[in-house]
Amino acid sequence: MKIEGKVVLITGASQGIGAACAREFARAGAKLSLTARSEEALRAAGGADALATAGDITAEETRRRVVERTLERFGAIDILINNAGAGLYGPSWSVPMEEARAVMELNFFTPLAMAQLVAPHMRARRSGMIVNVGSIAGKMTLPWMTLYSVSKYALGSWTEGLRMELHRDGIRTMIVCPGYVNTGFQKNAIAGEAPQSVQQARSFAIGAGECASAIRRGVERDARTVVTPAVGWVLIGLMRLFPGIVEGRMARINGTA
Repeated sequence: MKIEGKVVLITGASQGIGAACAREFARAGAKLSLTARSEEALRAAGGADALATAGDITAEETRRRVVERTLERFGAIDILINNAGAGLYGPSWSVPMEEARAVMELNFFTPLAMAQLVAPHMRARRSGMIVNVGSIAGKMTLPWMTLYSVSKYALGSWTEGLRMELHRDGIRTMIVCPGYVNTGFQKNAIAGEAPQSVQQARSFAIGAGECASAIRRGVERDARTVVTPAVGWVLIGLMRLFPGIVEGRMARINGTA
C-alpha cells in the first residue's frame, strides 16, 4: 500500500512503538490520528498537523470518539494500527483474575472493538489495512509472562481470521511480532517484573524506530506477518522443530527448572 496521503490511526501513540510509528508514517506522507492517555505526549509525537485524541482506549466512549473525530477531520481511515498494549508478568496459576482480565481487555478486546468500528468504513470504500502489533510472545509462549503470550496468540489468530473474512472487501490485515524493543514496556506492565536474565537482555534490544520502520515497510508491501528483528524467525523455527529443548531452556530462564 502506498502510504503518502493515507489516513493512519494509531493507538498507544504517546510513547514507544506507537510514537515511533507516528514519526515514521508522518515522514512517509501520511495524515495522522493519534490516541493515548496523554494529550501532551501525543502532540509531541505527532506534531502540529496530527489529530490527537486523549483518553483510555479500553473505554468504549474513547474508541468511538477517536474514530468519529478522525472521520470528521479526514473523511476516511485507510490504516488502523492497533498498537496499545501492556505486559503482565507472573505465573498464570496465581495471577489475580482482575489482572488477567485487564491484559486481555487491552491486548485483545480493545483491538477487536477498534476494528469493529473501523471496518465498516473500510468496507464501504473497499480498501484499507488493519495492523495489529503483537509480539514474538504470540508465536512462542514465554513462561515468565504466560497470560501476555495468550493475549498475543489470540491477537495473531484473530488477525489471520479477519484477513480471510475481509478478503473480498479489499481489506488486508497484518500481525507484527517484535522481539525485545527498547521501550518502557517492562516498567509499564500491568503487574510483576521480568526475570533478571531477561532484563539483562536489554543490550540485544532493537530501537522503537527500527520496529516502526519494519511496520511501515510491511504496510507498503502488504505483508501478512512482520517479525522484527528478523532473527526472531530463527527462535520461532527452533520452537517448532525442537519444542522440548526450547521449553526446557525457557523454564530455566524463568527459574522453574
